[in-house]
This record gives sequence, C-alpha cells and structure tokens, in this order.
Amino acid sequence: MYQNIAVLFAFTFVYSLVAGRLECTPIAGAIVFTAFGFAAGPFGLNLLTLDVHAQGLRALAELTLALVLFTDAASADLRVLKLSYTIPERLLLIGLPVTILLGIGVAALLFDGLGYVECALLATMLAPTDAALGKAVVTNPAVPPPIREGLNVESGLNDGICVPVLLILLALAGEQTVARGPLELVLHHFVQEIGIGLLVGAGLALLGLWALRLADNYGWTTTVWRQLPAVALAFTSFAAAQALGGSGFIACFVGGLAAGGMARRQKQKHEFLLAAEGAGDIFGLLTWVLLGSAVISQATERLSWEVAAYAVLSLTAIRMIPVWLALAGTGLTADSKLFMGWFGPRGLASVVFAIIVLDADLPGGETLTTTVAWTVILSILAHGVTASPLAAIFARRVSAMQGTSLRR
Repeated sequence: MYQNIAVLFAFTFVYSLVAGRLECTPIAGAIVFTAFGFAAGPFGLNLLTLDVHAQGLRALAELTLALVLFTDAASADLRVLKLSYTIPERLLLIGLPVTILLGIGVAALLFDGLGYVECALLATMLAPTDAALGKAVVTNPAVPPPIREGLNVESGLNDGICVPVLLILLALAGEQTVARGPLELVLHHFVQEIGIGLLVGAGLALLGLWALRLADNYGWTTTVWRQLPAVALAFTSFAAAQALGGSGFIACFVGGLAAGGMARRQKQKHEFLLAAEGAGDIFGLLTWVLLGSAVISQATERLSWEVAAYAVLSLTAIRMIPVWLALAGTGLTADSKLFMGWFGPRGLASVVFAIIVLDADLPGGETLTTTVAWTVILSILAHGVTASPLAAIFARRVSAMQGTSLRR
C-alpha cells in the first residue's frame, strides 16, 4: 500500500511541475497519467499493484465523481445558459436520450451475450462527455461562444442526468427484481434514491452557503480555511445521502447547482470552488492511473472485434448522429454540427461508472467494462490529439465565413 502511495504522489508532484507546459500541447493530463499507470502496472515495471475490485478504489472512484459532479454543476453559468440555452438544451433533452437509445440498439446487434438491460447500461455509461479531454476547444476564445458554452454545459450536466438512469438499470439487472417488479423498482428509485438525493443536496447547499456567508460577515473564517467548505460540502452531501438510502451522486449534482446559483458574484464562486476543483483534478488523475494500471491490462486480454467496433461507433456515429438531429433547425452550419458531434470525448464519468458496474458483479460485467475501457482509451488518444488543431481550423473557417458575410 505504501509503495503505491509513494509512486502515485511522487508522479503527481513531478507532473505538477510541468502541467502548465503540457496544457499548451495535445498531451492532456489524462493521456500522461493513463500511460504512466500502464507503464508502472503489471504489464510494465510492476511498481503499482492496484486491484480494481478493492473497496478502497471504488470509494476513490465514487468520491471523485461526487466532487466532479458538485464542481461541474456549481461552475455552470446559469445566466449565460438563460441567454443562450438552445444548444445545450437540445443536446441534453434530445441528443442525450437519442444517444442512449442508439447505443442500446448497436450493443444489441454486436453483443449476443448481453441482455437489453446490460446493453442499456453500456449505452448509459458511455453517454456522458468530458470537457477536460477537449479543454482546447471549450477554452479557445476563437471558437464561437455559443458552441464553446454549449459543449461545456453539456459535459457539465449530462453525467448528473445519467446517474439516476444508471442506478435504476443496475437495480433492474441485479437480484432486486426478484422481490419487486420492474415498475415498482423504478418508482422506488425515483421516490427514495432520487428524492432523498434532491432533498439532501439542496438542503445542505442552502444551509452550508448561509453559514459560510454568516461566517464571512462576522470575520470568523480566514483565507486558508475558506478553501475547504466546497470540498467538505460535496463529500458531506454524498455520504449523508448514501447513509439515508438516497443517491449521493444526485445530492452532489443538485447541491452544486444550488451552491453555484447562490454565489453572488463570479469571483465569489471561483474562490469557493478553487480548492474543490484542485482536489477533483488530483482525484481524477489518480483515477486515470487506475485505468492504466488495473483496467487496461485486463482490457487488452479481452479485446474482441465486437468491443473494438462498438468503441469506434460510440465515438463517431452513436454520438454524431444524435447531435446532428438535436441541432436541426438551430441555424448552425454543417461544419458546426460535425465539430460539436466529434467533440464528445468519453472520460472520467464513464470510468467511474464502469468501476461501479464491475463491482456489482453482473453476468456481462466484464464485457461492459472492457468496452468502456477501450472507448475511453481511444477517446483519450483521438480527442486529446485533435482538440487543438481542429479547434484552430474550425475557428479560421468561422472567421473566414464571417468575413465573407461582412463583405457582402
């Protein structure tokens, strides 16, 4: 255990020294940490001995997703969303469900050994996108703001929307359906897990932000201690909801939305979330090491043509066709639709979902997690390498089209 800790945090320290430089290149942090995990794992130097089935690693994965859900939801600029909500609204309300349905159909055609619930689990695990892998796109000021904000809001909210779907499908795939019918089970999850998650997340966020404002007004806190409330609030929301029989992920998602909405100024929100975003980055990078060390080695042995075909289709047709349909009638050009369809990288949420599903010990669990692993691996490489050059090309095309319109 101590050797693992020493290796992990020593590499984290080294990476932090050059992180700023690497962010200016196509080599994203996810690529570096996944490659390091693979090189230091059983297939490489064997410095890391991580077991993906270990309870501690599942806890790490769950806390990582909880923190990411909280900070993503809290970071969402609701004012911009109100002014330019058409693109993210269509991507979330039309594109996301169609992506899941199309993913279910393709999985049913490719995988004979999977039932419809398992196919739905696979499609749901791979539906969320990860803006961190396409950071060069969502932070590039040359890319039109509606497209940047649309992709950013989509990636920030779609993992939270997929959480209840995943929980219901896991319950349907497990033994709980023996005692309860499918409809009763779905209602149970909506009423108990989602309901408790909503109440706990919103309640703790409102109480926490009120207490923080009170402490600031009376000067009871300090600059150092002001960095911790967001992390503590996210983890408290997650653990409290889980302890009460609800969904900790829903609690973090709703709590983040409530906390972000209560922040009076953008600067105040940034200060509130700074430490939480840093902790989320560290947890996320360690999860990428887990992917490289404990998952890729197993995924390599289980690679099949069905897995490879689904991974490629998941990053292309299963993502791009729903986006094209969702954005019909918005006035966006074909280039814009293709650009947004391509930049739907799969990342942290899919990895965490896969670890949770693998831990559930389902009959087709290995096939599901192997497919997710290879999809994420291909996404890390393809989207990481193409983000900067394609964003630059797209920005030049948009500028050229705007210049032509002005001359006319």
